Amino acid sequence: MFDINAQELWNKFGGMLLEYVPKFLLGLIVFYFGFKLINKAMLFLDKMMRVNSFDEDLRPFIITLLGLLLKVIVALSAVDLLGIETTSFVAMLAAASFAVGLALQGSLSNFASGILILFFKPFRTGDMIGIGDNIGIVQEIQIFNTILKTIHQRLIVIPNSILTGDVVENITGAGIIRLNLTFGIGYGDDIDNAREVVWSVIKGCPFLVNEEGREHKVIVEKLNDSSVDLGVWVWTKGVDYWDTMYFMQEYIKKAFDKENISIPFPQMDIHVKK
Repeated sequence: MFDINAQELWNKFGGMLLEYVPKFLLGLIVFYFGFKLINKAMLFLDKMMRVNSFDEDLRPFIITLLGLLLKVIVALSAVDLLGIETTSFVAMLAAASFAVGLALQGSLSNFASGILILFFKPFRTGDMIGIGDNIGIVQEIQIFNTILKTIHQRLIVIPNSILTGDVVENITGAGIIRLNLTFGIGYGDDIDNAREVVWSVIKGCPFLVNEEGREHKVIVEKLNDSSVDLGVWVWTKGVDYWDTMYFMQEYIKKAFDKENISIPFPQMDIHVKK
């Protein structure tokens, strides 16, 4: 049986407890309330930036980065209260950061790409951009990602490195854009009649821009196997992109139906030999 002397245990560990428990509790208090205070401060700073019309692209980036830096300082202060030398702790943190950095090269690339986007501004918050099959409004440019909202109200999170490494179309950045649409008619339909029908819809579209140097056009774009494709080129504001496209598609279809102009669709003829 072990002979445990309570007095000896207290002499060995009691002093240690009296020394480190208060420091540990104080460190926890600093850590907890420090983080809460930083979160409230960042919310206040964010509100002030919004009131003063601060750059919408830089605002979330600065808030996030400043919050992280302040939390690191609070964490180091809490560690210092525990009696751990911050110099050795910082050295350990630097070594750990190097190892983590190697493992998270993609995240570091996204961070660097985020800085490039904010500096060169190929697009800004509120712009409509297209990348790959995605088209949406830029909601926020964050440290690692950019958030788009599509016309269907879906949020798409795109890593910043993709946005700097791929082709991005800034639809609203140009102000006024040309929208290219294609409508097929049958070979038996009259091209001139179809062109007049399309022009009647163009004249009635409330979203188009009519000014010199930006003329709308209706051309024979291509002769397909089963259709004659009419190219319809119209000018509109970037912010009216979706409204213009949906208006033209709906009313040209209705006008073609009214004038008995066919819109061919793929079909197959099967010949059966008796």
